[in-house]
Amino acid sequence: MRHLAAMMAVLVTLTGCGGMKVEDFKNAEPKLTLEEYFDGRSKAWGVFEDRFGTIRRQFTVDIEGDWDPETRTLTLVEDFDYSDGETERRVWTLKKTAENTYEGTAEGVVGTASGEIAGNAFNWHYTFDLPVGDSTWRVNFDDWMFLQPDGVIVNRADVSKWGIDIGRALIMFQKLDDTETASADMSVRERIAAE
Repeated sequence: MRHLAAMMAVLVTLTGCGGMKVEDFKNAEPKLTLEEYFDGRSKAWGVFEDRFGTIRRQFTVDIEGDWDPETRTLTLVEDFDYSDGETERRVWTLKKTAENTYEGTAEGVVGTASGEIAGNAFNWHYTFDLPVGDSTWRVNFDDWMFLQPDGVIVNRADVSKWGIDIGRALIMFQKLDDTETASADMSVRERIAAE
C-alpha cells in the first residue's frame, strides 16, 4: 500500500503515452514473468473511469494463481469486491504459447485473448461481453501491465466499442508473500472442480 501513491503517478504518465509497442520495453527492469508473479496469491486495487475521467466504480480483487509447468498453463481465480457491494468471480486460463506470448480464456471473453511480454511489460488484447445495467456491451480491451521495482504491477486497460474509447481501468497488483497467505489444502484447479 505504501507504494500506491507513487504508482498512481506512473499511471498518470502512462495515460499520455500513445502508440506503445511491447518491444519498446524489452530492456526495462525488473523482468516480468507472468507465471512467476501470479503463482500463489496476490491482491489488486482498482478504479474504472468513463471517457470523461469520472470514476464510475472502485474495487479490490483477491487473486489466487496456479502455474502448471507441464501444460504451461496459469489458472487465475479473481474474486472482485466492488464498493457498491457487488461481488464477482472471474477465472482466467492462460496458456504460454511461446517464450514471450500467451493466450487466455475466461467467461465473458469472446474467443481467445492474446498477449505478448517483453522486459517489465505485458500487453494483451481481448473482446469481452461487459454487463452494463440490464444489457451487455461487447467491448475491446487494450490491457497493459508494468512490473515496478518493489513488486507492484501497474495496470492500465483501455476499453473501446466500435473504435470509440468508452473508459479505462486503472489497477495496482501486489504479490503477497508467504507470511500474508494461508496455505491451501487443494490446488486452484482442484478447488474450481470441487465447486
